[in-house]
Amino acid sequence: MKIKEGYILRKVADSNVVVAVGARAKEFNGIINLSESSAFIWKILEKGAEKEDLVEALLKEYKADREVVEQDVERFINKIKEAGLVE
Repeated sequence: MKIKEGYILRKVADSNVVVAVGARAKEFNGIINLSESSAFIWKILEKGAEKEDLVEALLKEYKADREVVEQDVERFINKIKEAGLVE
């Protein structure tokens, strides 16, 4: 899975935001605020990754329980899929 072209992540002040650019701006009007861990996942998904790749990367980056990380990744993936941000 990979983030669709036309969505970019930017750091604005202390916030991580995703905005649509170009033709995508016509279909997605707004911004998405991401936590630090969600921005970390987003950056990996820009290159393309599967769920297990995301879980492993988060476990290396953060000290967290595998089950919690798996649930958080699943929740994040579901949200961005519902918003139509991944292919």
